Amino acid sequence: MIKRHATIDIFMHWFNAVCWLFLLGTGLGLLENDTLQLFGGHWTRWMRRLFGSGEALLAAHEIVGVLWAGGFFIYGLLRFRKAVWPFTREILTFSIPRDFTWLFKKGILMTLGPKILDRNGVAPDLPEQGFYNAGQKLFAVPALFGGILLAVSGILMAASKAVITETGWVQWAILVHFLCAALVSTGLLVHIYMAALAAGERPALLSMFTGKIDEHYARHHHRLWYEQVMAKRK
Repeated sequence: MIKRHATIDIFMHWFNAVCWLFLLGTGLGLLENDTLQLFGGHWTRWMRRLFGSGEALLAAHEIVGVLWAGGFFIYGLLRFRKAVWPFTREILTFSIPRDFTWLFKKGILMTLGPKILDRNGVAPDLPEQGFYNAGQKLFAVPALFGGILLAVSGILMAASKAVITETGWVQWAILVHFLCAALVSTGLLVHIYMAALAAGERPALLSMFTGKIDEHYARHHHRLWYEQVMAKRK
């Protein structure tokens, strides 16, 4: 087994997941526009009954949002050099031939299977990947920057009741907040499927509980990172 995640990083991962589920659920409950209702208004009515009123629902959404943003702000300060900066550098480092080939082949393998690649003379082997594969990086980039925009726009919206009087800023904040929430939530569904349901990805999911990953899995799925770990051991 190879050490992959620090305990604090695992905690922040699940802290983020719990907060996101709560914020997404309460955020959908706050929608009053009938054209945006995903469940015909049933979810909105149920959430408002659960919390007692729309005001209480909004207050709960804002409190958890502040805890979520504040928690990551503190985490960013404490773990910038050891976790935040390496994570940001990794997800923003794309190799066009390697990563886009990985995305193309992975999509084919998951939908049509390896036979169609063989019939067209294309090897089914995936290009070597680092700590994160191309799919994980493709989700992490909008999740990171979308999360920052969500926090900033949410703060502007909350402050509008007491501090901000310029309605133009608030209207833009609402639009940005809604679009970022939709974008990240869509990516989150794919992320959950790939981590929890996709065949062969169980070791990666277990590593988010134990902090360690099977050496065989690391060698085949994250070869570039695996070689760095082995070089350090030597």
